Amino acid sequence: MLLKKILPQTLINTLFILFSLSCIIPLIAIISISFSNETEIMKNGYKLLPQSFDLNAYAYILYKPLQILNAFKVSLFISVFGTFISVLIMAGIAYPLAREDYKWKNKLSFYVFFTMLFNGGLVPTYILISNYLHLKNTIWVLILPYLAAPWFILILRSFMQKIPHSIIESCMIDGASEFRTFFQIVIPLAKPGLATVGLFTLLTYWNDWWLSLLYIEKESLVPLQFMLYRMMNNIQFLTSSSNQLPPGMVNAVLPSESARMAMAILAAGPMLLVFPFFQKHFVRGLTVGAVKG
Repeated sequence: MLLKKILPQTLINTLFILFSLSCIIPLIAIISISFSNETEIMKNGYKLLPQSFDLNAYAYILYKPLQILNAFKVSLFISVFGTFISVLIMAGIAYPLAREDYKWKNKLSFYVFFTMLFNGGLVPTYILISNYLHLKNTIWVLILPYLAAPWFILILRSFMQKIPHSIIESCMIDGASEFRTFFQIVIPLAKPGLATVGLFTLLTYWNDWWLSLLYIEKESLVPLQFMLYRMMNNIQFLTSSSNQLPPGMVNAVLPSESARMAMAILAAGPMLLVFPFFQKHFVRGLTVGAVKG
């Protein structure tokens, strides 16, 4: 009997250990390659441990540290401020959709769902933002397009529907306003859902480079992801056009693969530090309501 209990648990633990290693090993490989010599990578391929420690990739990326620091500040601002405003707006839309006594609930839900299926298109959106809203080359053009995601609104609505309506009715009987009920009762009870949506929204803002490519020309407003994207394009162009390089650089080996991995570390590092703070609410947000008893 003891063997029958230990064997399944050992098998489960082994599977989870292997799964964890499959997630950790690629991260270790990325860090190792970022500190490897480009010539060694070209000769021997990827290794879990760098054969020769080299900082050329980071030296190339951080050649202008103030420029990188400014890009990091822009990304940090649009990610933190955009996520806060976005979650607040989406929660404000989801709350009436979750209320049983809201008579326009079905029509508004259909409107939110309809925007998941159709959008205005790239050209009309560009004309609207550039010519009519005059948001081009402003910080707001990196924030406003992602303020309300229909899918996240429906997720928050599902969380808020699990809040007993009797609690809201009790607040009304006690004389609480709709705003006070929303901010002091609904928001704290929907914290797991807000944390889940907030994390995905934060990742959306942090990883975005597409809006910068379309609407940003000022160097002071370039976010980190777009700057790294331009650096990688420059490296690829110089590598493929080595015959056009100055005579002193003809034989130089540019850090292509190592720079790519170094950029991944710089881009993903802050999010790896943020995730543990969301983990408790994030896991709860994914599992709440899955099992009813």
